[in-house]
Amino acid sequence: MKHSLKVLVICLMLIQTFVYATEDEKVLTAAKVLQEIMDIPEQSIPPKLLENAYAVAIIPEVVKVGFIVGGRFGRGVVSVKTKSGKWSNPSFVTLTGGSLGWQIGAQSTDIILVFKTRRSIDGLIGGKFTLGADAAVAAGPVGRMAEAATDVMLKAEIYSYSRSRGLFAGISLEGSALQIDYESNARYYKRSDIFAADIFSKENLKAPLSAKKLKQVLNKYSR
Repeated sequence: MKHSLKVLVICLMLIQTFVYATEDEKVLTAAKVLQEIMDIPEQSIPPKLLENAYAVAIIPEVVKVGFIVGGRFGRGVVSVKTKSGKWSNPSFVTLTGGSLGWQIGAQSTDIILVFKTRRSIDGLIGGKFTLGADAAVAAGPVGRMAEAATDVMLKAEIYSYSRSRGLFAGISLEGSALQIDYESNARYYKRSDIFAADIFSKENLKAPLSAKKLKQVLNKYSR
């Protein structure tokens, strides 16, 4: 009973952190997560994979809780490569998923998704997008040793990564749903009529300074 109560308290603390983070804070946290991961070459996403990526989603502090039935919930951002080869302003997304089985606990994890094709992003823009069902997803390779094998071995449309307690590795996310967060986009860009397609395509779209910071980090590690 005491253990269950302790888990519940941890869950509430993690959810509070998630709920009260502003959109600006979420974008800056996403930039920080990518920066920290890429600063350790032996444990980072292969630069070649980022260079050839069509889009990248960064979802910091994904809350994963379990009490018989498990669940995963997070809010982050997606940026795509524009026609000029630079990264777009971010669109907010939510990540949700569940699992069955005897489990108990709570954890906060940073998740990164690397999209290799435009088809996957078109599916995301079109509505609810399920990883593994609407596009093949696989745990991504890590570090310099994976660099040479990137073009030969990687055939999935999306590669997934997670960082928890300092460890960074590929992660299986099949069955998780990714959706555009329209309300967060409206608050961030201060426009109720803003759509993800506009965010991705309009390079001159007025955005907060945090968007510039995120794009700088993406551009730095995908050249």
